[in-house]
Amino acid sequence: MTIITKSKLNSTDIASQLRREINSGTLQRFERFPPERSLASNYNVSRGTIRAAINRLENEGLVETRAGSGTYISKKVSGENSSVIQNARPLELVDARFALEPHICRLAVLHGRHKDFEKLESYLEEMEKDSDNPIIFGDADTAFHRALAESTGNSLLIWMIEQITSVRNQDEWSRMRNLTLNESIIKKYNTQHRNTLIAIRAREPENAAKMMREHLQTARLSLTIAADA
Repeated sequence: MTIITKSKLNSTDIASQLRREINSGTLQRFERFPPERSLASNYNVSRGTIRAAINRLENEGLVETRAGSGTYISKKVSGENSSVIQNARPLELVDARFALEPHICRLAVLHGRHKDFEKLESYLEEMEKDSDNPIIFGDADTAFHRALAESTGNSLLIWMIEQITSVRNQDEWSRMRNLTLNESIIKKYNTQHRNTLIAIRAREPENAAKMMREHLQTARLSLTIAADA
């Protein structure tokens, strides 16, 4: 495993490095991650920072944590998919989400279970609690949208959202997101997430889809403004 020169790294930096090693094949599928203590020593950060980085990868479906055993690589992006992901522009990402996520909300209404809604609630509460922290918000936001797809029970839709999540972790997307995420826009996103979840819990498919479209429209406008800046 590559050891980065000691510097001030955050969980996003470390997750990006680990993601590259997974996708390059340096870390193989089903391989066990080194212990948190070793990773923390390699990167000169706290074990909490390592846990946050691993949580990001777990939310993306790249790794899985097995109780009492450790963390393992669950998959990597194929070469063909990796090329598409690397070349996708942030606004293309939002357009792809427009095509998928409103209907995912409809299916969540039809197929979602109480435990699915509780998981969504937990991620939303995390976003609401840390509205002044873009990194924590970004992680919880990614997890929220992935959990939304999982609530449909549709493996193909879950896979599609995982590909979109991979795009969201590219450098260009991260740069654009950093330009748009401030406390004001995060609070607006949180309100939109809350309205979407309320509609899903109320079993209102068209209203849930409408709330998601409004959320994506806000995201697209923010990205457009950042792109023109």
